[in-house]
Amino acid sequence: MSDAADAGLPSLPQDNPFREAEWSTPHGLPPFDRIRPEHYRPAFDATLAAHESEIRAIARQDAPATFANTVEAMERAGLALERVAGVFYNLTGSHTNPELQAIEREIGPKLARHGSAIYLNPELWARISAIDAEGLGPEERRVLDRYRIRFRRSGADLGSDDKARIAEIAARMSELGTKFGQNLLADESSFTLPLQGEEDLAGLPPFLRAAAESAAKERGLDGHVITLSRSLIEPFLVCSTRRDLRERAYAAWTRRGENGGETDNRAIIAEIIRLRAERARLLGFESFAHFALDDTMAASPDAATGLLRDVWTPARARAAEERDRLQATVQAEGHNFALQAHDWWHYAEKVRRAEHDLDESEIKAYLPLERMIQAAFDTASRLFGLTFTELSDVPRYHPDVRVWRVGNPDGTEVGLFLGDYFARASKRSGAWMSAFRSQERLNGTVTPVIVNVMNFAKAPDGESTLLSFDDARTLFHEFGHALHGLLSDVTYPLLSGTAVSRDFVELPSQLYEHWLEQPEVLRAHARHHRTGEPMPDALLKKLLAARTFNQGFATVEYTSSAIVDMTLHLSAEGEGGLDVPAFEAEALRRIGMPAEISMRHRTPHFAHIFSGDGYAAGYYSYLWSEVLDADAFDAFREAGDIFDPETAKRLRTFVYGAGNLRDPREAYTAFRGRMPSIEPLLKKRGLAA
Repeated sequence: MSDAADAGLPSLPQDNPFREAEWSTPHGLPPFDRIRPEHYRPAFDATLAAHESEIRAIARQDAPATFANTVEAMERAGLALERVAGVFYNLTGSHTNPELQAIEREIGPKLARHGSAIYLNPELWARISAIDAEGLGPEERRVLDRYRIRFRRSGADLGSDDKARIAEIAARMSELGTKFGQNLLADESSFTLPLQGEEDLAGLPPFLRAAAESAAKERGLDGHVITLSRSLIEPFLVCSTRRDLRERAYAAWTRRGENGGETDNRAIIAEIIRLRAERARLLGFESFAHFALDDTMAASPDAATGLLRDVWTPARARAAEERDRLQATVQAEGHNFALQAHDWWHYAEKVRRAEHDLDESEIKAYLPLERMIQAAFDTASRLFGLTFTELSDVPRYHPDVRVWRVGNPDGTEVGLFLGDYFARASKRSGAWMSAFRSQERLNGTVTPVIVNVMNFAKAPDGESTLLSFDDARTLFHEFGHALHGLLSDVTYPLLSGTAVSRDFVELPSQLYEHWLEQPEVLRAHARHHRTGEPMPDALLKKLLAARTFNQGFATVEYTSSAIVDMTLHLSAEGEGGLDVPAFEAEALRRIGMPAEISMRHRTPHFAHIFSGDGYAAGYYSYLWSEVLDADAFDAFREAGDIFDPETAKRLRTFVYGAGNLRDPREAYTAFRGRMPSIEPLLKKRGLAA
């Protein structure tokens, strides 16, 4: 165990897998079968202590500061801690339990204080400030610049009292973000809507009945239940002819985090907003939004809100037209009620059938999960020459997880890809990409281990899991993120994979969605789950013709969330305390939010911006990146081939493989030759004049 000693972990018991410097598992995967909850606390304690020792040695060395003995040394430090945290936080999102949640509440503030101690260390900051960049290569200059930005944004230039307060805020924010996420998971996993008998199942097609039955069995219940998994509740809102049940399900969906009691998130949100505003003021910014956007492509709230305004106006007008058509359908059926939010999905599907002769159940029959996984892989193979080989005898953290070896055309290993596709009570909602190990070359040839996590409703044993077209788009979206991690080709860990500007990180994922919508891809992979027959051309044409259907609704639903996020973090009242639901309602009133549409993420369950800082004052990023992705795919159209080799090569070099080697504007311009305009986005969404 000499390697473990070198890593500073001899204090761990022999049976703790984190004691081992390298795991002897296939491909170095975590030995999930041997890692138990009781291993994490001692592993965190040991690796935190080891990292503190490494940082102390870097900061206090006598030799003059150089890139090698300071920045590069920091890049080599803390690897054992990153490994523990990588395993732990992947599992707290995708397969948690009360023991892990208790550790999460405890360890979050410790890690926050640890990070603050590094970035507020005056000796370390003095060394980084003193490094002469002359003679450094472009990647080293970029790493040095990013470290200096991180230190300044963490408060390295502040006085001692303000530094202490910044550290307190970071620790408290970690507590609050963890609590927010755990409250949300509790509300999501505790709700079930039992469907008793044929009357409650009215309107539900076979695929949805099967998924609801499977959800009941997973929870040890008889019959059928609807949960708050998006892949169950959305098709229920579309298909169910029971308006009263749709209303109950929709109310539960939109009131997550706002039900009173221990899982209510409203007080947590108010405190988070207050602390963010205080931190921004201490760092010299007008608001948290100004702080958050200072290090992004947008660079300022004005630029981001300008884009949101440019999209909001045509989207709201389009949504009003859609609402009128839905209301007319309600009346044509002989009803006299006014359309409400819980009705929109149901009547939108009826209008879609009438206008496009398109049935969601008919589409899903041609979109089995297995075929869509292969479609995503085949697209990557044709663009980048990648190969995918499924591995059976490797560790996995849940029986449903699948693992593929990703290779280059010459057989060399790119990395491993894990797919975790099905909803379960131990998994938070949504879909995401994460890494158990990120690519780098500083510490040897380190290949990435990337995971996509979804929440599709699992079909009963022996049946194919069928996806909606939106589900399939989500799969392609997250696989675009996965490719961003897998294809990373950098030396330094700081620049690896998706560690890029927040409003650039969605470009690889949203761009990848475009290939799903291409007839060439659908003809090859959209095949009937029973017969294997390809989707009929007539159905394919109808599907593609309906791509912009209901886009007023979808754009309003998303953009309203982004506007509320930005407004909350621009507010001068933030530090004084907010009545968040009242603030949300007033923000929506000012922009003229249609009463029949709800925000995609209401503030009490807006995990993007409150379960950590990831997208705080940054939910606009999806739209910003969509401007880029709509323009970027036009590069392939202009080349006359959606798999054009030269365009794909530039895409891999400057986007998917480049990590954070360049400023994002430089990276995009290197790929495209120029920055984009908003017009391709408006055209893509059907909102262009």
